[in-house]
Amino acid sequence: MNQSIRIPVILFTGFLGSGKTTLLNRVVSDRSFADSAVIINEFGEISIDHLLIATPRANMFVLESGCLCCTVQGELVETLLELLTQRGIDGVPAFRRVLVETTGLADPIPIMETLAAHPEIPGHYALHSVVTVVDGVNGLEQLEDFQESRRQVSVADRILISKIDLVAADTLGKLAQRLHGLNPGAVLLEADTRSADPQALFGVEFFDMSQGRGDINEWLRANYPQDEGGHRSHDDSVQSFSVRHDKPVTRAGLLLWLDMLAGMKGRDLLRVKGVFNVEGEPVVIHVVQRVVHEPMPLRTWPDDDRSSRIVFITRGIAREAIERTLDVLGYAPPEPARSGVDPEAYARFVSAVGRFR
Repeated sequence: MNQSIRIPVILFTGFLGSGKTTLLNRVVSDRSFADSAVIINEFGEISIDHLLIATPRANMFVLESGCLCCTVQGELVETLLELLTQRGIDGVPAFRRVLVETTGLADPIPIMETLAAHPEIPGHYALHSVVTVVDGVNGLEQLEDFQESRRQVSVADRILISKIDLVAADTLGKLAQRLHGLNPGAVLLEADTRSADPQALFGVEFFDMSQGRGDINEWLRANYPQDEGGHRSHDDSVQSFSVRHDKPVTRAGLLLWLDMLAGMKGRDLLRVKGVFNVEGEPVVIHVVQRVVHEPMPLRTWPDDDRSSRIVFITRGIAREAIERTLDVLGYAPPEPARSGVDPEAYARFVSAVGRFR
């Protein structure tokens, strides 16, 4: 399927009782999101009965706003494919985006990997962003006690603190500081999930960049910590840091670097985002653990900065370990006209691979 017609998917995650269901209910009741399909775990978790107006399929419901809603049937892949086959047929709306609500104990990374790497999914769907809701009252305790809560925060593009009317300002301040420590690149918002502006929840993300839309500067600002290269260590060895690379980047070098990075360190790469100067051309990349999204050339440079800028959220990988690998970005493969093994080219390749150990 052509890249331009892939359907964006937005994940709503958050720990038990955080208010993500209330937020999702607010979003689907907004007319501007009438062209959405919504996937939830079970109807019992969301109060949508008053919004149901039609049942075009046994597992699909049309809401008053025009959204299509369904529950996960077996695996998420099955549900996504079922939605695709029924889209625009016999009363099923021709949705243009998908909103997925995870369970309160879910790790969003496997879902992100499914969207990027499953044989049947990436041709039709593309991850847009991850919105994580954090309980303003119980968030500090949940982050302390539950790894799932910390993981949900660590991979978020936007973090929404809920129940702000029920908690003191100093507690909110401590929670915001804790969240920023876990994920300094995420946009942090405080809002009432019952009345939040849905438009504020979704900014420019990789999907927009891959479609040639949006502002690359906004994307980098939202995910590029201002300490320019510093990193912070957190629970579960989660670290967030940024690096710049001023040397030339070859196409072969970028592909080799991404392949080696995901193959040898992918288990501990929660997310990697960046813009590279590839032989003078701006190219954006997005990696989720071992899954590498196709690098996407931009039409023009967003500013006068021609350096390569990359943001990492990792588990137990130090900034210095990444910096050792950056020279691989200048890798030049052997000339195709040569026959046999080129000892110099082979030595360059072995040296490049060794930097990832």
